[in-house]
Amino acid sequence: MAFDGIVVANLVHELQTQLLNGRIAKIAQPETDELLLTIKASSGVKRLSLSASASLPLVYLTKTNKPGPMTAPNFCMLLRKHIANGRIIAITQPKLERIIRFTVEHLDELGDLCRKDLIMEIMGKHSNLIFCTEDGTIIDSIKHVSAQISSVREVLPGRPYFIPDTMEKQDPLTVSWEVFLQTLSQKPMPLAKAIYTGFTGISPVTAEEICFLSGVDSTLPPKELSEDVLLHLYRQFEIYLSGIREKTFSPAIYYAGKEPKEFSALPLTHFSNYTRAEFDSISQVLETYYALKNTLTRIRQKSTDLRHILQTALERNRKKYDLQLRQLNDTKNRETYKIYGELLHTYGYQSEPGAKKLEALNYYTNEMITIPLDPTKTALENAQRYFDKYGKLKRTYEALSRFIQDTREDITYLESIQTDLDIAMTEDDLAEIKEELITSGYMRRKYSKKKGKIKNKPLHYLSSDGFHMYVGKNNLQNDELTFHFAVGNDWWFHVKQAPGSHVIVKTEGKELPDRTFEEAGKLAAYYSSMRGVEKVEIDYVEKKHVKKPGGSRPGFVVYYTNYSLVIDSDISGISEV
Repeated sequence: MAFDGIVVANLVHELQTQLLNGRIAKIAQPETDELLLTIKASSGVKRLSLSASASLPLVYLTKTNKPGPMTAPNFCMLLRKHIANGRIIAITQPKLERIIRFTVEHLDELGDLCRKDLIMEIMGKHSNLIFCTEDGTIIDSIKHVSAQISSVREVLPGRPYFIPDTMEKQDPLTVSWEVFLQTLSQKPMPLAKAIYTGFTGISPVTAEEICFLSGVDSTLPPKELSEDVLLHLYRQFEIYLSGIREKTFSPAIYYAGKEPKEFSALPLTHFSNYTRAEFDSISQVLETYYALKNTLTRIRQKSTDLRHILQTALERNRKKYDLQLRQLNDTKNRETYKIYGELLHTYGYQSEPGAKKLEALNYYTNEMITIPLDPTKTALENAQRYFDKYGKLKRTYEALSRFIQDTREDITYLESIQTDLDIAMTEDDLAEIKEELITSGYMRRKYSKKKGKIKNKPLHYLSSDGFHMYVGKNNLQNDELTFHFAVGNDWWFHVKQAPGSHVIVKTEGKELPDRTFEEAGKLAAYYSSMRGVEKVEIDYVEKKHVKKPGGSRPGFVVYYTNYSLVIDSDISGISEV
């Protein structure tokens, strides 16, 4: 996440455009560390969310209204007392800090015009909302920070407000070439790290972008670079940050498939493997990005129990598989015992009573062989002993071969469900996977008053040539798609020899163009355990050639003739319906 000073600068510019001279009509505190201000501005009624959450500090304009508690918290009541109906006359950002200062003009108890500042500090776990007088004295804050909590700065009523400068960073918007060179030269670390630790508001992602645009290896320490190279870096640094001075922001989210990976206020060209989605405002970026991230996080949290059950079952089966392979290895001498028995039947008459071995010609290889003997037994008794050993090992081998195949199928099946969990995006997806685990005997069904069949649909995409493509999100959907939804001439796609979704392309009796084959292959690669791999082999065949063996597990199919293609797993250009 690059919630750096550049994003804050974009946010401040947007808030200045939308909120300046607006009046604060309503103040709510829906969470202990969050404010929601309703502001009547010239452009209409706006809602501003200010969250000082330690895990997710945020500031953005939103259309969503969050109700507050029945009894307003003290900090909310204080703000209502002082700045309710106040006018926002300034929104500023000191240097390139992750700080936004709202200056509000209002009437005090005597009717005199005065000003106060509401300061939002976006600093990770140290984030805070601080309410100050015009001269910088703290009136109150949404989080109190005493000397016992922080030795750097107290945030308590009556204390002076100041921005702690613990890192001694330079302002990137005003830094000269000489100071830039001196700052980097003093840092014995990789270049990218030297940039983001030396200048205010620069994130690691932004530092990497500046190095990328300059064509300089970000892992090299500055002392290994010539002054000319560093001068070139400084000029690129200035050009990149000129977007802040000129207010030419381009807010965007970068996706890997459907998952948001990063957001920014200025372009990040080194993210060439990601899909860039542009937005009209940085508020939309923040709200969209964190909504998607929260959805993914919530689904992953809700899938924890299922993952634990799967992981336990997988570990148990993998240990069993290894043990069975070792036991199978112990049967490798079975054919040797058979040969010993046969040769003793043939040459046993040459064995002397009490002999411990017999030299005989192996007529299978035409070589001499030494057969160990039990001196207390006759040659025929030794032969029978070897035949008994052979029979026992043969039966063990045959049984273990079946068990190993069953265990291998169990492992493959459980790995396919793991892949389904990685694909899951909704609670209905998890419910179907849970139902499958119950049906397969890996979970017990708990009594529930909820009844009714889960109505969950497969993913639906449209190819560039207008063909409908469907992706199963779990084994139950895979079976439904392949054997109940698809017809004989539809095309079926699946990653080769790895867990993944079934992909069906509806042909409607038409011939598929090459581009549709490639896009369906990309979907099969993305919705599989091979996601992120550059080259993935995909099997594809007409649906009529795909069969399901009787009694096989959900999602398991066989096919004996197919085509193959090698494709990447980038689905960014494919439209979802």
